[in-house]
Amino acid sequence: MAETTYFPRRLILAGAIVSGVLLALAVHMLGARYGLDLGGLWRSDTSEFMPAGAAIAWWLIATVGFSGGYFTANLMHSAASGQIPQRMRQFLIVVGVLILAGAGQAASAPSPVPTISGVLAGLAALCLGAAMAFCGAHFALCKA
Repeated sequence: MAETTYFPRRLILAGAIVSGVLLALAVHMLGARYGLDLGGLWRSDTSEFMPAGAAIAWWLIATVGFSGGYFTANLMHSAASGQIPQRMRQFLIVVGVLILAGAGQAASAPSPVPTISGVLAGLAALCLGAAMAFCGAHFALCKA
């Protein structure tokens, strides 16, 4: 009988955080392309209290970062023991490549937001995605 091997916890945590951050940034770029402006909270020229698009963008980035970190940590924890079927691996690779390709296409287009606002929104998305990916990976590793 084969011996079950596991990745070190810190390696799983680092991989899950990187995956969650990349997915959160990809969703941020795709959302900005479709009008979900993350920097809408800092604008003073709007008459609304808080634009709904900005709130949706914050929640979407946080959800994707958390779930990306959580599921990646679960997958990496079970992948070392060979518990993931080959078809599931292939499906996950295809989905990841398609999301990152869509984000690359969205990032290559001209930005609809001013440069400094776009940079600040990108940094905010990076920090939010990293914090939520860490939380998701930490919860997944505590559960395992």
